[in-house]
Amino acid sequence: MTETSCYILDNGAYTAKVGFSSMEPKVVPNCIMKAKSERRRPFVGSQIDDCRDASGLFYILPFQKGFLINWDTQKTVWDYIFSKECCPVNFNDTPLIITEPLFNFASIQEAMTEIFFEEYECQSLLRINPTDLAEYRYRKTHNNQCTVVVDSGYSYTYIVPYINGKKYRDGIRRIDVGGKVLTNHLKEILSYRQLNVMDETYVINQVKEDSCFVSQDFNRDMEIARRKGKDNSIIRDYVLPDYTTIRRGYLRNVVRPDEDLEQQTLRLNNERFSIPELLFHPSDVGIPQMGIPEAIMHSIESCPEENIENLLENIVLYGGNTLFPGFRDRVYNEVRSLALDHFDVNVHLAENPITYAWEGGKTIFRDPDFYSFCMTKEEYEEEGKALAFERFDI
Repeated sequence: MTETSCYILDNGAYTAKVGFSSMEPKVVPNCIMKAKSERRRPFVGSQIDDCRDASGLFYILPFQKGFLINWDTQKTVWDYIFSKECCPVNFNDTPLIITEPLFNFASIQEAMTEIFFEEYECQSLLRINPTDLAEYRYRKTHNNQCTVVVDSGYSYTYIVPYINGKKYRDGIRRIDVGGKVLTNHLKEILSYRQLNVMDETYVINQVKEDSCFVSQDFNRDMEIARRKGKDNSIIRDYVLPDYTTIRRGYLRNVVRPDEDLEQQTLRLNNERFSIPELLFHPSDVGIPQMGIPEAIMHSIESCPEENIENLLENIVLYGGNTLFPGFRDRVYNEVRSLALDHFDVNVHLAENPITYAWEGGKTIFRDPDFYSFCMTKEEYEEEGKALAFERFDI
């Protein structure tokens, strides 16, 4: 088998990263959306770009708490992804790499394998965790044997230590805080303080992406946020989209009350840094778990002693939440303060945190042993699902 390219689908809970290994990936929303303005028409994946008015969008998501449970929705999104409209593929002559979450339920693994072999007639399949792809890419580019992968996405944050390319299971930690919790918390705060935005998930998610940052010193930033006038360097106005002249809102300096304001705005002050703070203190919203730096140290300390130094030197961050300005520096500073002084700490932020695992799929396809990781349709027909469980030891 000498296919020149492979089809990679990093099937995230918020976006699917998809494309051939010979091209750049497309980032497609992994959901079906319905808009108030166009009730008859559901928008699948990237079709949301055609929506005239994205206020009051209603989401139908295939994932709940990080696991794929709504198969009808997922199948609709996959059909769209594999169609001419998005990223067409012929699985007869192209191997497929598809990602699935860590500790995926056996029933979901079974259904996934069945759908791709029987409905999409895939000839060669590799089902793998996104953290495995991220670790593989990091190992090949940095030539090291131990890595801690921090995947902070939509549903959760996973911390996974790898020793000699293998997951060290006793060290895996999951924090139930991801982009969804942050967006929902921001909706609640804004609705309580200013304007009812509980139905505006799509817009408030954009507000979060455009205006939030990770504080390096929370108490000092709170002090600045309490100040009035020009002494407050944090306060900003967020101009909301009106879907006639503005498609996406934007952040701007606070306007004086006597200036004419035509657009509707939200005033953002300490929300800008208190929302991402949940990644570091989940207990602020009643989730009794550790924050990311503490969980990283907890994970590393549960690994064999001889690997601890190497693991601290190779911490890699990827996933949507790592895009917050200041995220990498805060993680580095806190891990540095928790680790013993004589150890070096190195925290690497992925070049493109959204597509990092997808790029790992591109790297693994070039591995001479790639086909030994895969399962073929023939093997599936002969040996069935039992072989899939053996081959894809998640």
